[in-house]
Amino acid sequence: MTSSDVTGPRDSPAKASGATEPAESTDIVPSAGSPAPAPVVKVTPARPPFAAPTRDAPLRPALYNKEGMPVLIKMPPPASVRLAMVCWILSLVAGAAGAAYLFIIRIPQLPEIADVFREVEPDRADETYELAADIVFWTVFAVLVTVLLIQITLLVAFSNRRPRMRWWIFGSTILLGIVFVLSREIIMVTERGVPLERILLIQLALLVLGILLSILPGALRWTARKHDVRRGSELSSGGEF
Repeated sequence: MTSSDVTGPRDSPAKASGATEPAESTDIVPSAGSPAPAPVVKVTPARPPFAAPTRDAPLRPALYNKEGMPVLIKMPPPASVRLAMVCWILSLVAGAAGAAYLFIIRIPQLPEIADVFREVEPDRADETYELAADIVFWTVFAVLVTVLLIQITLLVAFSNRRPRMRWWIFGSTILLGIVFVLSREIIMVTERGVPLERILLIQLALLVLGILLSILPGALRWTARKHDVRRGSELSSGGEF
């Protein structure tokens, strides 16, 4: 029997020192002569291009023929409109003169107005007749001044081509006519009331004449246009009646 049989197999130096052997690798290592595997590339589908909605482009104004382009201008109104406005302005002057004349004659006219009420009810006190005369006089005066201010506003609105101004002017004329009829029986009772009566008649006549001129075809077209537009070498509407 040999000594190796007694002592058993000897451990290797690595085992004796307690170190572990590395495990064998199972990865396949390509040989030096074989080609390397191709890398995997992910291909994403391309998005379709954005399709804009098709529409026709707006036509641009011509630059070589500027005379044909519409231009906002200030044209003179037709002759009928100018005459109507002149009549209304003269009626305003007459109305202002009538209101001023009525204010001037108030002191001598108040007793005459009181006598009118005294003839209707003779059994009242004098203070009652004087109070009634004051109320009627200042009411008529206030209505005349109010109608005058309203007509000034309506005239400015008509010159700016506001709609339905003719109807408002016609309504103010009707109101003035009613005041004239009532004042003729109460206030215009003496010789001092005759000038006031004539002034108010002139004011009413000028108002009616202005309304008639404002409903002529040229004036109606001028109001309906709203704005004056010139195209090319068109003539203004100043010569239109």
